[in-house]
Amino acid sequence: MKRAEQVTFGGSGLDRAGLLRGDTDKLAQAYADSSAKCVLLWRGKLLVQGDALDQLALLPMRHTIFENGPSGVIEVPVFLGRSDDGSPLFAMDISDWAAEGLDLSGVGDFVDRSEQQHPDLPEGYVFAELRRIMARLSPRDAELAAAAKAVISWHETHRFCARCGARSEITQGGWQRSCPSCGGQHFPRTDPVVIMLITHKNSVLMGRSPGWPEGMYSLLAGFVEPGETLEAAVRREVLEEAGVPVGAVQYLASQPWPFPASLMIGCAGVALSRDIQIDPIEIEDAMWVTRTEMMQAFAGDHPKLLPARKGAIAHFLLQHWLADTLD
Repeated sequence: MKRAEQVTFGGSGLDRAGLLRGDTDKLAQAYADSSAKCVLLWRGKLLVQGDALDQLALLPMRHTIFENGPSGVIEVPVFLGRSDDGSPLFAMDISDWAAEGLDLSGVGDFVDRSEQQHPDLPEGYVFAELRRIMARLSPRDAELAAAAKAVISWHETHRFCARCGARSEITQGGWQRSCPSCGGQHFPRTDPVVIMLITHKNSVLMGRSPGWPEGMYSLLAGFVEPGETLEAAVRREVLEEAGVPVGAVQYLASQPWPFPASLMIGCAGVALSRDIQIDPIEIEDAMWVTRTEMMQAFAGDHPKLLPARKGAIAHFLLQHWLADTLD
């Protein structure tokens, strides 16, 4: 697919400077560099700015908010790489900040529209849920946000060695955890997930999970199992969830999905039948949607179906299916 990397969180050409991760002296120099900047997270939300919340806020590493170092999930900054002008880029977390007096009612919800402003930051700088603003970010800001959120989320759930249970230590600029007890080395994981544009003539298969907002449907998706090809995963997941057999399968595009850390692998598949038999444990509903109906949904005129979330690979694939540009 020629337009594959135009998907949100697609590659922006970020120089991740991986060779610096193992050089403690150079990392220290990068941290002390006067041009170094930082992506800031709080409870999984990104610090953004702009009237439309369309810019990732990059704070100077010498900002007063960092006087006592990170105060959350990680105790050291994660090195993300270098900007186009060579400035070092880091990510830090301040989830221990209590945000007293601010609206916390929506934090962690499926749809979190709340915003929180730290008292040490200028007006217009707020923490916002990445799902809500991801489609507004530039490719570079989106890549930085995805990397920062995914790696810090991994540290939150992998503080102890999986081999011996001892507390592990952050190494390699935040891209590894090493166990001082048994010598085990652990790296950020990415879970492969197939998401399927399953078509039958002029219709596409859509489904919804329990708990989704009313009217929200998306393409079927599922985790790839050990020892399984992508093609086999597509056929298995569609058959398990909707009872629809699938024939030919082809790869289309991929998307890093930092919720918490998946790689969405977009595939197209041709259904061999239109008969749907859903597994109520897997999904709540499934249906065939024609191109005309999908165009109505994208225009906001469908009586039942909402368009897929902007920024998600499902929206990207459906958009190109409608435009007949899945090439």
